[in-house]
Amino acid sequence: MTSQFTKEQQYVLARKRVEKISKFYKHFASYIIVNLFLTAIFIAGDINDGDTFKEAFLDYHNYKIWLFWGIGIAFQALNTFGIRLFFKKDWEEKQIKKYMKEQYNRKS
Repeated sequence: MTSQFTKEQQYVLARKRVEKISKFYKHFASYIIVNLFLTAIFIAGDINDGDTFKEAFLDYHNYKIWLFWGIGIAFQALNTFGIRLFFKKDWEEKQIKKYMKEQYNRKS
């Protein structure tokens, strides 16, 4: 049974969807900007403590915040765009054709 939405209900649902996507992109932009800033501060602090630029740049401790906040961003992306963000319908179709072709080639 399919539910029929009025034009007003469709508009409200579409608007909420656009707002959710907009919030995600704003959060992602702040993730990039803040992490670049913090990483630069951490690297500068390491250099000030006597590390070379290469040592400071390659120190994984300076990038932990990227990982942990990135996990949150990934969950928000899944919540916003759904699992279909990674596995779209055309991907499924390509995989089906690929496996069918492999099966056909084995029998030949």
